[in-house]
Amino acid sequence: MNKNTGQGGLFSLFKGVPLSCILVALFVVQIFLAVGLTAYLSISNGQKAVNEVASELRREVANGVEQNLQTYLSTPRQVLRSNQNIIDMGLLKIENLATWEPYLIEQLKIFPDALALTASNEQQEYLAVQKLNDRQFLLRKASKSTGYDLYTYRIDSQGQRTQLPEVIKNYDARSRPDYQTAVTAKKFSFSQIFTPLTEPTLFISASLPIYNSQGQLLGVNSTLTHLSEIGDLLQNIKVGKSGQIFIIERSGLLVASSTTEEPFRLQNGKPIRLAASQSGNSLTQATAKYLATKFSNLDQIQSLQQLDFSFDGKRQFLEIRPLQGEPNVNWLIVVAVPEADFMGQIDQTTIFLCLGALGLATILGIVSARSITQPILDFSTATKDLADFTNGEDSVVKVQGIKELEVLGESFNEMAQQLHKTFIALTTKNQELELQVKQRTQELQQQIQDRINSEQRLGQHNRVLAELANHKAVFEGNLETAFKIITEKAANALEVERVGVWLFNSDALPYETLRERQAQGKTYGGLRQRTKLQCISLYERSKQRHSTDIERNVADYPIYFKALAAAHTITVTDTRTDPRVQELWNELLEPNNIVSLIDTELWVDGEVVGTVLYEQIGIKRTWELSEENFVSSIAEFVALTLEICDRKRAESALREAKEVADMANRAKSTFLKNISYELRTPLNSILEITESLQNQVYGLVSEEQRQSLNILESSGKNLLELINQILDLTDIESSKIELQLANTSIRGLCDSSLSFVKHLAFQKNIHLSLQIPEELEPIQVDERRIRQVFINLLTNAIKFTKEGGKVWIEVQPNFTNHYIFFSVVDTGIGMLSDDLFKLFQPFMQVENASTRRSTGTGLGLVMVQKIVELHGGTVHAESQLGKGSRFTIKLPWKKLGE
Repeated sequence: MNKNTGQGGLFSLFKGVPLSCILVALFVVQIFLAVGLTAYLSISNGQKAVNEVASELRREVANGVEQNLQTYLSTPRQVLRSNQNIIDMGLLKIENLATWEPYLIEQLKIFPDALALTASNEQQEYLAVQKLNDRQFLLRKASKSTGYDLYTYRIDSQGQRTQLPEVIKNYDARSRPDYQTAVTAKKFSFSQIFTPLTEPTLFISASLPIYNSQGQLLGVNSTLTHLSEIGDLLQNIKVGKSGQIFIIERSGLLVASSTTEEPFRLQNGKPIRLAASQSGNSLTQATAKYLATKFSNLDQIQSLQQLDFSFDGKRQFLEIRPLQGEPNVNWLIVVAVPEADFMGQIDQTTIFLCLGALGLATILGIVSARSITQPILDFSTATKDLADFTNGEDSVVKVQGIKELEVLGESFNEMAQQLHKTFIALTTKNQELELQVKQRTQELQQQIQDRINSEQRLGQHNRVLAELANHKAVFEGNLETAFKIITEKAANALEVERVGVWLFNSDALPYETLRERQAQGKTYGGLRQRTKLQCISLYERSKQRHSTDIERNVADYPIYFKALAAAHTITVTDTRTDPRVQELWNELLEPNNIVSLIDTELWVDGEVVGTVLYEQIGIKRTWELSEENFVSSIAEFVALTLEICDRKRAESALREAKEVADMANRAKSTFLKNISYELRTPLNSILEITESLQNQVYGLVSEEQRQSLNILESSGKNLLELINQILDLTDIESSKIELQLANTSIRGLCDSSLSFVKHLAFQKNIHLSLQIPEELEPIQVDERRIRQVFINLLTNAIKFTKEGGKVWIEVQPNFTNHYIFFSVVDTGIGMLSDDLFKLFQPFMQVENASTRRSTGTGLGLVMVQKIVELHGGTVHAESQLGKGSRFTIKLPWKKLGE
């Protein structure tokens, strides 16, 4: 299309004059009008837009924070409810925490948001597992075996424990906030934020109390979470350019912040909670102080509040929202956004208004300068033609006369050519995009179908696991029936041809022999020497049959078993190319057309006892993650069946052994009592005759005869003391001693015990003392028996302390006033730590140069231990050779009136 622009009329007067000089005056006036109007409307509309956007942004951010927190806090509920279901099924018992350790480790793998899982019971036992990374965990344990001291272990990738130097004495988890919160609430609840004993940080715990069918409290199951993880959650939420989010308690203490600031400060190595008004962040501090001024008490905030205040001369938008969903998590979500973050809205409005003003100025300019702008109209016509690229013609404008228009015409023609090329390229690109959208739609449909199929398989897996969990053969430990059920259901659920359970043994006994040994009370553990792998149960799905007695020598497949030990689970998609299973190709895989397999180890009591093998026939198969998880769950059921079988055999053997021991103990008691009574009568007669001879009733005795009589008297008294102690020990062991409990003064008990041994200490110039707090409440004990305990310990201390030494009693209650500790300490000869275990065994004495010079029956400390245990207490001994000994008695004690 050609356009020829003439130069008639008004243009002839301005030939050669630049167009800018002619129109400048008119356009200056028009631009001033446009800019003035734009500025006025920008201020008005900008302010309105800021308020609307700020309100919407605060609401959306607060909603997002609340939803994330509710989702985050729901994870502990899922974990603890899952544990409750396992306990209800009888798979775990809160009274026996020894079986919890592997289960808690697996739970930490499933729920990565949980920092640590703990279990504690009313027997003062405590177990906690903390995840360090994917292959390392921290185990904290306190039980009767540790003397109720808290020990910390590191579990490495081989499952070995390494004890860490950290040990907390006399740890009682029942006094911790997570335990107390669950006991008080009597249901699932979150604790207040607290400081752990093991590291300088802040925790929040979710706890669930465990009750038996009679409603009696058995223990508490808890999860522990770092408070800093909530801060990490807030840091991932963007609030404008410089806005902030923080969470505070009703007390004003800071819980978490979207800044990098920690909600505590370290003081003497211990974390101290930080109030939001004392924050190092200026905006957080100013917001907290404004809230304190606005509300006299933060408990007044019961619903959403949208406020604004001034900080450093700048307006700040503020939203406060109480966290909903968790009744005992009483937190406030605070969102603070500076007004300056929204100025972009004003700039955007200004641009649009300026464009409108420019359009108005252009129209006014065209109207006022129509007589000299005919060429511009021609350009407009050409531009409209240029917009229609479908005609395939090029739009060309020819301009002559005005210099600026000539240049403009040339630029226009170049632009038209570029636009035409661009249109063609865009058309081609649009067709390509339509094709990509179609392909992507098909891919999404396939993914949706795959997801539906995966969910159906997962549902089937869960149903199978639920059936196995409730199957009688599994929880009764019936190996033959349980293995048949497990292999058959696993094969049908995974749709594989063969599933087999293989156990290690040493001599490759046939399955019938293994069953006979189990019927005799012998467990499979005695057969695990890892020389052979025997198939206990193999199910073939197509033939619907079970078989056994297939053996493999471990030494024949070193690569395969090494790979299995390293990975714990071998997943093979194509057996023809995988080097780990090439040793099995000629003998097993090729003859049976096994093209894919998955093999997982069986762990019982921290030891690998066998494997579960799944074999795919004919068609190559890629194993999904859900299938691998299902395989691991099946392995756990097999291991559980083996453990239950072992436990039932052990329980039966234990009952038989206990009956035999009770009979032997009764026979021993009767024998000792009869012998003691028979010996005491002639022994008393011997002592009376000896005393008469010493008093020269039957005539004078020589010095040599007197020495022999003294030896005879000393030996007789020692023998009589031994007989009396044997009788007392027999009465205690046969439970014939009844304690005469009464409220007893602690100071009076200690003073009377020290008075009884003063003459012994005076003979060796030993200093006796008592270290006891003031105004201790009485303790309820059998005063005579406990005094006997103190006297025995003090006598031993004096006996083995050299002249000029020290012996004293220390009394110290624990912080809950439920127990009190009595320690008898000396500066005597001491003993090796390896000899401490002999102290509380009847008729045992530690042998060294000093003890051989001291007399004793070897029953004194045994009596001490028995009497203390009758009172519900414990005895603990510590000693260092050459530096002295400490014997500590722990007795139940509670202030009167509690």
